[in-house]
Amino acid sequence: MSGARHVRVAILGAGFAGLGVAIRLRQAGVTDLVVFERAAEIGGTWRDNTYPGAGCDVPSQLYSYSFALSGDWTHSFSTQPQIQRYLHEVVERFGIGASIRLGCEVTEARWNTETCRWDIRAGGDAYTADVLVSAAGPLSAPKLPEIKGISTFGGALFHSARWDHEVDLTGKRVAVVGTGASAIQIVPAIAATVGGLQLYQRSAPWVLPRFGHRYTLPERLLYRRVPAARRLARAGVYWLRESFVLWQAKFPALAGFFAAGARLKLWWVVRDRELRRKLVPGYRLGCKRMLVSNEYYPALTRDNVEVITDGIGEITADSIIGVDGTERAVDVIVLATGFRISDSPVYELISGRDGRTLSEVFDTEGPEVYKGTTVAGFPNMFLMIGPNSALSYTSAVFTIESQINYIRDALATMRAEGLRTVEVGAAAQADYNRKLRADFGGTVWNGGDCTSWFVDEQGRQSRLWPDFSFRFHRLLRRFDVDAYDTTAV
Repeated sequence: MSGARHVRVAILGAGFAGLGVAIRLRQAGVTDLVVFERAAEIGGTWRDNTYPGAGCDVPSQLYSYSFALSGDWTHSFSTQPQIQRYLHEVVERFGIGASIRLGCEVTEARWNTETCRWDIRAGGDAYTADVLVSAAGPLSAPKLPEIKGISTFGGALFHSARWDHEVDLTGKRVAVVGTGASAIQIVPAIAATVGGLQLYQRSAPWVLPRFGHRYTLPERLLYRRVPAARRLARAGVYWLRESFVLWQAKFPALAGFFAAGARLKLWWVVRDRELRRKLVPGYRLGCKRMLVSNEYYPALTRDNVEVITDGIGEITADSIIGVDGTERAVDVIVLATGFRISDSPVYELISGRDGRTLSEVFDTEGPEVYKGTTVAGFPNMFLMIGPNSALSYTSAVFTIESQINYIRDALATMRAEGLRTVEVGAAAQADYNRKLRADFGGTVWNGGDCTSWFVDEQGRQSRLWPDFSFRFHRLLRRFDVDAYDTTAV
């Protein structure tokens, strides 16, 4: 690419994953890198999701980098503003701001077989890179529903990840479409101020109690001044979360115990029999993402809240018509409908050795990735939170740091052995995925009634890691160069 600027490593995305890669690579001596961020600010998911009540359902002590534990959390479960502030503090602390290109969207990343480099178009400029790291994340592209008449709606309509803060919901008739992790935070946050709230539910979620609290002043002082206390708290939370694997993957029969507790909570809070019937999940606990909240069920019992389970047939200029023909007037529609997980738009921008994009490869051959991080046919490329690397029971930051270790060791191996390219072998990738699919047998995620974002359009378990997270960490501790096809400098 004539006139292109060359860098050793190009990173797509400045969220938790991209920032973590940049920091740890710089600490390892890889300073010739650039982070491309399409938005005007860092933060990824925690920049985009500013809806009322936005926060993390993983405890604060675990939802942070292990190399940058914070002593400033005010609650055991952090809010969106606190997490976004933490990421800004990390950027300043480790001095990586100069490596970040804000407002610089990558429109193409293509492997050049002649130069053995990545040709990149970003922000209208040309770059080349020896190594490409896609850290855009699975929650970066909102998923919009295909509903008849949705484009004709005359009121305010927006996705939960693109919240319109200029719209005043006070006294308005608001419809929330979806009952996932965002919706169960939004509904309690707005229910008391809106005139009426219609919650359109396709399937009732399992909602578990949230055992959290605001930190007392002594706790905050302890965590701020005693780093060992932060590490100890993190270790305790980590191993508690790891115990969830016992009933999700090792002994699924134990899920019945937790399901009974969730049902008891529902019965205790929701005394209206008809409403309670609507809120009973129709699938086994753990099959879909488990949600935690102490405010969701009480919000649904308010007189101005209606839970609608018949589905949406059509949207008009000022109303929603249910499948059963019932028409309900509405002023604002909030789409809490999730994200494009398996068909991320980023996959359409990255083209490998044979010219096909990641999307094309995944569509024809399935989203098979080696150790959730590398893909046959895409030399010198690493995926963050790629297929079969997400965790349903603990912090995504743990997965991110495991992958960072793998990338750092890969670059160190390339330097030490004089390698120009590394590309996982097709046989190694196929063998890995064969074993991975077998590991899902007998888990709560496997079975015909389990339809969720964990499962792709072909019915494959393509998102989750089906075991303890420490085993994933161990798997990526060292770069196994023997599994890769390589070329020398």
